[in-house]
Amino acid sequence: MILLRHGQSEFNLHFTATRKDPGIRDPKLTPLGHQQAAAAAEALAHEGITRIIASPFTRALETAAPIARKLGLPVTVLPIVRERYAFVCDIGSPVTELALNWPQHDFSAIEEIWWPAEEEPAAQVEERARLFRAEQAALPDWRQTLVVSHWGFILSMTGQSVANGTWLRCDPTVPPPAPIVWKHH
Repeated sequence: MILLRHGQSEFNLHFTATRKDPGIRDPKLTPLGHQQAAAAAEALAHEGITRIIASPFTRALETAAPIARKLGLPVTVLPIVRERYAFVCDIGSPVTELALNWPQHDFSAIEEIWWPAEEEPAAQVEERARLFRAEQAALPDWRQTLVVSHWGFILSMTGQSVANGTWLRCDPTVPPPAPIVWKHH
């Protein structure tokens, strides 16, 4: 499968500059983030993708949008691939709001409040990644799957820290990396 970190968000822009949480809930992509999403759509156009999974965070949905348009594919929205809840940006938007903003997506299987109420321990994110890895490995089309996700989830899946708009391949049939080093570079 291919794991793509969402494009630069308003949070990423401010946090990178100050190393302080700017307090932006469910941030949108910046103009650079939209450029990164468009570039990913071009780069991934010939990768044989037949399924797109995205986190319910706005930044992931905005990143998935040009790829879905280019490939003519629906986006499956799954909270299991969300970011680790550690900053204000990791407070999502309620499903009713997401459904208004993204009427083309099916949110019926997602709870209204789908993110945790308190900071999520790293081990819990790693467990989500293990579960997702096992679920995907059991599917025949995992090789043609694109997952639009986040720094912490991709780190849990691969052991690698990736920049905004970066994608990499992940084989869910091999064991997950261990140990995961939770350090932002």
